Amino acid sequence: MKINRRTMVKTSVGFGAGLAFCAHASRSAHADDTSTTHFDDSTVRTLARDLASKGYKPPRKDLPDALVHMSFDQFSAIQFNSEKALWKQDNLAFDVEFFPRGYLYKQLIDVYEVHDGTARPVNYTADMFTSKDPSLNLTGGEGFSGLRIRYALNHPGVMEECAVFLGASYFRAVAKGQTYGLSARGFAKDTGTPTGEEFPTFRSFWLEKPVPGSQSLILHALMDSPSLTGAFRFTIRPGETTLFDVQSSFFPRTDITAGGIAPLTGMYYFDANDRTHINDWRPAAHDSEALQIWTGAGQNIYRPLTNPTDLQLSSFSDAGPYGYGLMQRKRNFHDYEDLALHYEKRPSLWVEPIGNWGEGGVQLVEIPTPSEVNDNIVSFWRPNQPLKAGQSYNFTYRMYWGWDTPWPTHLARIHDTRVGAVTDHPEKVQFVLDFDGEPFRTLPSDTAYHLLAQSSAGEISAITIMPNPEINGVRAFFQLDPGAAKLCELHVQLANAQGPLSETWLYRWTA
Repeated sequence: MKINRRTMVKTSVGFGAGLAFCAHASRSAHADDTSTTHFDDSTVRTLARDLASKGYKPPRKDLPDALVHMSFDQFSAIQFNSEKALWKQDNLAFDVEFFPRGYLYKQLIDVYEVHDGTARPVNYTADMFTSKDPSLNLTGGEGFSGLRIRYALNHPGVMEECAVFLGASYFRAVAKGQTYGLSARGFAKDTGTPTGEEFPTFRSFWLEKPVPGSQSLILHALMDSPSLTGAFRFTIRPGETTLFDVQSSFFPRTDITAGGIAPLTGMYYFDANDRTHINDWRPAAHDSEALQIWTGAGQNIYRPLTNPTDLQLSSFSDAGPYGYGLMQRKRNFHDYEDLALHYEKRPSLWVEPIGNWGEGGVQLVEIPTPSEVNDNIVSFWRPNQPLKAGQSYNFTYRMYWGWDTPWPTHLARIHDTRVGAVTDHPEKVQFVLDFDGEPFRTLPSDTAYHLLAQSSAGEISAITIMPNPEINGVRAFFQLDPGAAKLCELHVQLANAQGPLSETWLYRWTA
């Protein structure tokens, strides 16, 4: 188990590196650039639109060999001088530190500070970074690859990371009391397709200087790739739940049929539902345990994740969804027993569309992984209609980085999913579902429950329900005989005499 690689930064399947773009002209990464330009809320959108009308040009990534071939440990040993943080001396609620170039993050990004309608470059200086590794020479690595936003999230007056933008269009955040886990990104292109994925990149950032007393930070980003450009405006509010209000605009250079809006990326290695090929001493290891969807029709879907043997693609068609997210519900240390990685403290991430996104579907991509180092889960919204070259598309949404969904529910919820063998019947699969939640606190103790269960193939049998006083809920057992089927889509709800009273549990079983 590579503990250090999960405590700082994860290598994604196809994880891109941070890129940079100077909006008006290539500029030096060195100090002494004091030029200023006008900036308002339309600036980045105009830059993205104009850039899309031109051919794609890759960003700078020239570096000395020592920095190109730097190891993870060497990259981790580089420290930012906190006294050089942006706004360090201004007594604001936020300050900003930066990442060096090297390792996976070779591309130069440009960073600007916006104040009173004017954008000024944030310049690299040689005293910003030092290394604990005496063999590493940082000379020639001028410039930034990403940035971290700091805020007194857990203790008054103690500045801590609350959000990081580093690598391609990846970013991640935490709420109070949490540690880093899953990531988000600006756009997903051809994820899970045979053609291979394209990774758009944030090439420039603009940080609006907050006014004294403000508890929110506005960051703008310019995204670029061979297929499209994009403009983003993030309003970030850290707290018990950390909120990102996101305004995004996309300008395709080519027609895009396999695009993904508001992508979420995480790691699922194993849990009690999926550990037949895992030999590990812990009960579970994952950033997220399930995809959750609140459909436009009002259905609440809970889909446990798996680490499949082969690439799995799932699509949940919808119109006007209320939201979706990759969720981490297990919040007890003993669910994971990992003193180093603390999966119980990792955020769930919920996406709430603002305005009607129309017809499309929430997509789920599950990629086989042999370890917990790789991000192997991706989920995003895909519109039914392709994004056409020469057009513009706007999507506004709110992201909730926190402990659960942002809305309460009266439904019973899935507490756990367990899958195993059936003694003396190797052809069958045993499923055990635990339900908890409000119904078990409000309904009479003698309420009779039954299971509404169906499968796309095979046969479901041996359904049993019993009280589970350990969670103040119920436990449901059933068996699946798949017959000759290699794949079964399962659909289960808990019900009483008045009808369904739980969220909808969906599961894909594969041979």
